Amino acid sequence: MAEVEQYRKLVCDFLLAQCPPDEDHGEVESQLILDSERDRYLLIDMGWQDLKRIYACVIHLEIREGKIWIQRNMTETDIATALVESGIPKEDIILGLQPAYKRPYTGYGAA
Repeated sequence: MAEVEQYRKLVCDFLLAQCPPDEDHGEVESQLILDSERDRYLLIDMGWQDLKRIYACVIHLEIREGKIWIQRNMTETDIATALVESGIPKEDIILGLQPAYKRPYTGYGAA
């Protein structure tokens, strides 16, 4: 259980570093959703750009059965590499954004 607590902290620290500082970006803002009870963590952009509604999930991470699942990454940051550099073993990182048949070949956990 201590490992999951450590993973929660590392995931939250990573997302906090990814969230842009509160600056004037017009009517579009970035929001962090950190649900440590259900282990779901998101960075979303939402607001208005002229007459167009903006609502996008930029990063979606989950912790399931002691593994960190990368469900979405719409950034240039290699999240898996960043997590490994923070001390998380590769086998505890699942690339959920890859089809299940490809996961064994990614170098990360296969679940």
